[in-house]
Amino acid sequence: MTQSLHQYGADGRPTLRNWREVMKPERLVAMQPNRLSGTRAIVARMVRERWDIRNTRIDVDADGNGTVVYSISTPRKEFSFIAFSFKPKPEGRTGRIIGRTWDMMGTLNEGPATDEDIRAARDRLPLLYRGRATPNALVWCRCNRSLRAFDAAQSALEAGRQPDIEELSAISYLMRNTGLDGNGTFGTRSFPSLGEDHDLGGVLQAQLLLGYLMREFSCDLVSHLAKLHSDTAVELAPEFRRYVGVGNGSALGLIFFIQKHPRLVDSWITARETAVAKALGLNVARDRDTLERLKSLLNRAVRFRREDRMYYESFASSAQVADELSTLLPLLDELADKCTIGGEVPEYPLDALARRCARTFMPESYETFLSLIVELIPDEADALLSGIGGADEYVVDPTMTAGDLTLRLRQEYEWALSMDTTAPGAMEYVWYKSETAEEPRRGARREAPEARDLAIDMPGDLQRLVADLDAVVPDTAMAHFLLAHPQHRLAVARAQALQGRYFHTPHANVNAVDFVPIHLVRLMNSAFHGIDKTRDFLGRNLRGVLFHGAPTRDDIRAGQGADWFYPEEPVQ
Repeated sequence: MTQSLHQYGADGRPTLRNWREVMKPERLVAMQPNRLSGTRAIVARMVRERWDIRNTRIDVDADGNGTVVYSISTPRKEFSFIAFSFKPKPEGRTGRIIGRTWDMMGTLNEGPATDEDIRAARDRLPLLYRGRATPNALVWCRCNRSLRAFDAAQSALEAGRQPDIEELSAISYLMRNTGLDGNGTFGTRSFPSLGEDHDLGGVLQAQLLLGYLMREFSCDLVSHLAKLHSDTAVELAPEFRRYVGVGNGSALGLIFFIQKHPRLVDSWITARETAVAKALGLNVARDRDTLERLKSLLNRAVRFRREDRMYYESFASSAQVADELSTLLPLLDELADKCTIGGEVPEYPLDALARRCARTFMPESYETFLSLIVELIPDEADALLSGIGGADEYVVDPTMTAGDLTLRLRQEYEWALSMDTTAPGAMEYVWYKSETAEEPRRGARREAPEARDLAIDMPGDLQRLVADLDAVVPDTAMAHFLLAHPQHRLAVARAQALQGRYFHTPHANVNAVDFVPIHLVRLMNSAFHGIDKTRDFLGRNLRGVLFHGAPTRDDIRAGQGADWFYPEEPVQ
């Protein structure tokens, strides 16, 4: 049964939304990029601290083969990005990790790039799974050109003009990310070893910085190649550089990420929901400036959606979202007029608008509105952002009693305990990794009977745990219970670690025939990472655009461009 989504305190002020509704996959899929998303957060930090990013070497021939090096200086530390460009080849070319050839491979290293670093990267990167990173390597990456968009942009620059905006906007990137490998992969630095005080010690910050550098690399490369092929070539103009993003494809591996990092998921969604509640509770009844700011944000979102040329298969079209968001503009004008003349307005006008959106809008339009209002409380949202994190390790509390744990499980996991795991199709699929490329996959259980299920069966695990807990005396300590039932150790430790938290686990049976993986993949890509224009591709993976509209490195050095999201198409 659908429950009330919006909730209120005793004083009538909006509080966190109802977690029992928020954590349903069909609602999580609709969450949009916002101020707490990874791409927006790291760009804001780079602009605030005026990071100095410079291209120190571009030694690439007319075929596209060569070396490119960047220096990245924060106020405290220097990093380097060493990239190798290759002439595109059709053989072995794919956007998946099983590819055998790429148009660019690179490494983000701590410290300036030395000749030895460049030599080692040139030797090691092409080996991929057989290679090993140098001790100062944080993340390895791979990238392919969008041949259509890249070649069209290069041809335009060679002819002395900027790329055709309609053609460019249909893709919105020149190159696409096909792999960001860090946190110990291939011998890169592990995330815990960086520590909170490291300049890239925040969640996914090293990977996100490298994604941004991919964008800069793609723009530098297309301009460089155009000049090598034509004496009349021009540089890619700053407004086009800003508009260009980096293509990104993600698939089933993100399901594992969500299941294995519940504390992080809870921390992020709780921070986001807290920011939303604070914004909904703003007293804007006599604050015309805040209303004008919101109106400007809505106009920007509507324009961005109107200009969007993507086709969204199973998701809401941008035209639909634009139409619904635009209906809020006259309501804001009406509210502003009442503020001016002293008319009667709701105590919390933004909450009233949000409840209207929840009733009448598609979830994506509603969630876009919530993301926009977070911009009205920048300082509070940024403070919440700084607290996002969460250790992966769980420790069992051996003194908790079986009765106490059972009570908590029935209160906090009713959604899982009430699922019928014996129904037809409830255990239809199994999750595993392929032998050849260790690529995450989901397959029919009957077709892979010997596969070891790598996913966490939350409903099944919790139902089996409660059944065994009910069979012992309520005051039995967990130490004694787990001695008799060691198979429940992970479920017990996880439940104890997350007690009193509510935004950590999507309410889904991932093994069921009706589970839609793309719902959670999009949650990670759009809301967590801040990827725009996310599209369901063939029901198997998600495609989108990273850093779409982000400031150039010159902008960042000048401390400009923090308000970059929802970019406007550049004028031809």
